[in-house]
Amino acid sequence: MKRFLGALILAVLTTGLIVGAAWSKPSLGVVYPPNQHETTAKQIFFIGSAPPKGEVTINGKPIQRSPGGHFAPSLPLQLGENQFSVRYQDQELKLKITRSPIEPPAPVGMTFAKDSLMPDVDLTRSPGETICLSAIAPPNVMVNAKVAGQLIPLMPQTPIANLPANSGVLTGLVQPLSTQATQYAGCIRPQLIGDLGKVTYLLGNVTQEAPGKLVILDPARLEVAEVTADQGAARTGASTNFSRLTPLPKGTRATITAREGDWIRLDYGGWIRSSDVKIVPGATPARSIIRGITSRQVKGWTEILFPLQTPVPLSVQQDQNRFTLTLYNTTAQTDTIRLDNDPVIARANWQQVEPERIEYRFDLKSKQQWGYKLRYEGTTLVLSLKHPPRIKQKSLSGIKILIDPGHGGNEDLGSRGGNGYPEKSVALITSKLLRDELTSRGATVAMTREADVDVELADRIKRINDTEPAIALSVHYNALPDDGDAINTKGVGTFWYQPQAHDLAMFLHNYLVKELDRPSYGVYWNNLALTRPTTTPSVLLELGFMINPYEFEWITNPQEQKKLAVTLANGITTWFAQAQ
Repeated sequence: MKRFLGALILAVLTTGLIVGAAWSKPSLGVVYPPNQHETTAKQIFFIGSAPPKGEVTINGKPIQRSPGGHFAPSLPLQLGENQFSVRYQDQELKLKITRSPIEPPAPVGMTFAKDSLMPDVDLTRSPGETICLSAIAPPNVMVNAKVAGQLIPLMPQTPIANLPANSGVLTGLVQPLSTQATQYAGCIRPQLIGDLGKVTYLLGNVTQEAPGKLVILDPARLEVAEVTADQGAARTGASTNFSRLTPLPKGTRATITAREGDWIRLDYGGWIRSSDVKIVPGATPARSIIRGITSRQVKGWTEILFPLQTPVPLSVQQDQNRFTLTLYNTTAQTDTIRLDNDPVIARANWQQVEPERIEYRFDLKSKQQWGYKLRYEGTTLVLSLKHPPRIKQKSLSGIKILIDPGHGGNEDLGSRGGNGYPEKSVALITSKLLRDELTSRGATVAMTREADVDVELADRIKRINDTEPAIALSVHYNALPDDGDAINTKGVGTFWYQPQAHDLAMFLHNYLVKELDRPSYGVYWNNLALTRPTTTPSVLLELGFMINPYEFEWITNPQEQKKLAVTLANGITTWFAQAQ
């Protein structure tokens, strides 16, 4: 989303002037893309400005500009180098943009394509587990792979489409992309335990080793890992490209069933970085029974205690009126659960859905969930469910709200308008105006920053978790990836991740669009750092596009900023009233 983040470029005009570093004198300026920019996009937008009077051209053709003189045309790119000349009166700015192909270069002659031999990192698997080997080579040739002395013929595969990046959802570019490369592949299920060494690929007289080696685990000597990070980021696969699972609390133990590069697979199916765990010497596979379950109320929270023999992996699912906790590697011996009258929970139930997998289902008294936490105290799992705030009609009295003004400091400018004005500044202005409006309605407001300072993402998340507000709002203004259409994309976008934040995100989005008569960019489920906290409904607001010339002038209008803050505060007040 924030591809358009680089530092303001310094561009030398043919007149000898330098623009981009300062905007005090009327001149031509291009904020994005920088000179010598490289991209795989088929087009690129040019974000900049010049004095309103007069004509701006790119490669001799006039471009559309806003009343304030800002522009954002998108122009096509050919593969390789693309030269652009941006002119205003006697000023000229020259830019070279290089478009690289998405696919790796095809092999030339009887060779393998660069970086196509798999595995590209060391691979460790269990005996009998399927391992697929592949390489890209010229069409109509014979390719073999050799593993531990065994020769495996690789067959040409039907072309597999390349999927666009997740960011394609933001620009509507979601269709799979065809590929011309010829991939040869074959699969093995090795039973031989130990280090099988590297895979050797053979193509005619060409012999080449894959970067990674193969290792097959001994089932009788599997290692046990213990999570050392406060929240171990579990994923569906062995890289950050894979989706997140429920974070594993510190102390969680599980058996390692596979390795891939710097990642390990735990026995319940999730992958985690090896740097987030430690090996427990001599430990046997982590298994537990569970018996009696109790609950207690602490200030603002209900805690449910699950006594276990060892900390096991877990997952969470939130639905309307229901919270489901799954424990893996666990077998029930439960006969008694104590759950008194509770502000959150209406009823609790459980089921051993599979051997060593238990689901605990908590039916809730409200459709709106307000937050949860998970931690291990020794070997006892503590699940905390937040109590609903006490809401007064048409008042925010007693309600704690956290506002996170996006970006900040000298390095993190965020997106920028055509004249270089940064997102960090307008996000702070809007956040302060919103703070004042919420405070006047009785709310207690916390801010992650109140000045132009850099605040790390981890510190923003910690502030949310430490403050435990009723809701958290991260205030931003938008940009697009290179292949977006800057001049025709505008509007309010709202982002959520945890199900408990969905209703808040949808309500505020629709409220702003209707009351301000603004375009809708859409509501998105998105795995963002500021939407991931579980302690509160956390929503990220993109209140308009800095790179859209016309919307930028609305964004920076002081009267419209005030109106936006008032409307957003009204929407928050209305949402709390209906959430009750």
